[in-house]
Amino acid sequence: METFNEFIKKVDDLVWGLPLIILIIGCGILLTIRLRGIQVHKLGTALKYMFQDEENAGGEVSSFQALCTALSATIGTGNIVGVATALAAGGPGALLWMEVAAFFGMATKYSEGLLSIKYRIKDKNGQYLGGPFYYIERGMGEKWKWLGKLFAVFGMLAGLMGIGTITQINGIASAANNFFDPEKLHTVSLFGMDYTWTQIIAGLLITVFVALIVIGGIKRIASVSEIIVPVMVVLYIGCCLLILITHITEIPAAVVTVVESAFGIRAAAGGVLGAVFASMQSGIARGIFSNEAGLGSAPIAAAAARTKEPARQGLVTMTGTFIDTIIVCTMTGLAIVISGCLETNPELQGVEITNAAFQYGLPFPAQVSSFILMICLVFFAFTTILGWNYYSERCLSYLTGSSQTAAKVFRWLYIIAVFIGPYLTVEAVWNLADIFNGLMALPNIAALIALSGVVAAETKNYLARLKEKA
Repeated sequence: METFNEFIKKVDDLVWGLPLIILIIGCGILLTIRLRGIQVHKLGTALKYMFQDEENAGGEVSSFQALCTALSATIGTGNIVGVATALAAGGPGALLWMEVAAFFGMATKYSEGLLSIKYRIKDKNGQYLGGPFYYIERGMGEKWKWLGKLFAVFGMLAGLMGIGTITQINGIASAANNFFDPEKLHTVSLFGMDYTWTQIIAGLLITVFVALIVIGGIKRIASVSEIIVPVMVVLYIGCCLLILITHITEIPAAVVTVVESAFGIRAAAGGVLGAVFASMQSGIARGIFSNEAGLGSAPIAAAAARTKEPARQGLVTMTGTFIDTIIVCTMTGLAIVISGCLETNPELQGVEITNAAFQYGLPFPAQVSSFILMICLVFFAFTTILGWNYYSERCLSYLTGSSQTAAKVFRWLYIIAVFIGPYLTVEAVWNLADIFNGLMALPNIAALIALSGVVAAETKNYLARLKEKA
């Protein structure tokens, strides 16, 4: 197992090397320039559109349901465990690089949402299909269809073996174990290793609930997500705000720590560049894992929205990155830095770090704080599992020509992947997820750059029409 973990880590470092980081950030910068900073001057409009439906528009779900489906796949362990992992690996400065990536990622996410509607199709089953594979094939041309298929393969594997299943159920099991049996007193030996009964029971329960919902497809997933996601976002943000308000005098020092760490100011002589790169790599990789800007996942959900205006849906899709990273991840990161747990308990991993921050920051008994975090993580991760089932199924649908048989088989494979997730190690799980994220991003970023002119023209036309109506 140790050899396997080392191999996965080497592949992860190769995939998420400097070239991919430059490519993702560079794409976001290019789109920000071509769209004239749309993530700044149209953010208010975008937030308003979240709750407004268009009349007489084709689609399967409302724009809000499509956003909640996308958020269900983004707001999850990336916000709670991913932020903690990023700060542990890259220092507090990783939080700043997450924010930088998210700012430019909003322009990227806008473009993905726009293209998903512009190039979507309606299949033989009456379902609206869209996403990178369709805007690659229909926007770039048939000769690039192989690139669309490559994205679909990576996306399917990401859902089945990475971001959609293993990382999420692993996070749920770890959170439940951290609350119910932190000392690991009640264990059983499986596959040559010891696991707690809490891990096993949590894994079984989540597997059953996932099976009951994913069988119903996008409409059932969307109906569940639009209830759970808003409630849990409000609860989690409320807890983080409580931490920040009750420690408001510590926020300036925390911000200084983040900035100094991001630029290697506190690094030892000769290690500045290495510290900065480690901070950038961890922050951007985990940031992309959390908000998925550039991965091409969100436009798969956006394509099902009831809308006829590509740019309008682009604005709604863009709000996902704002909510996920600019709001939720920032609050998590600041809570962790304020708690100082990374310095006082460097042996902590994953959810243990965020749990320590909640216990330090919330004015409740430690057990109550841990319980609140566990509930948030369980529901966030659960909805992420649902959202990514939809994403990966759409990838499979593109590859198989909407085969219902293939979809049914895949759903059972997906459920099996959820079932085995709790028994894999944290490090290997996150590195595997990072690898698939990076591989998904490559064909999608190539398409976004190639079609950036289309996005700019469509946006200019839409904003001109909006101005005429005003």
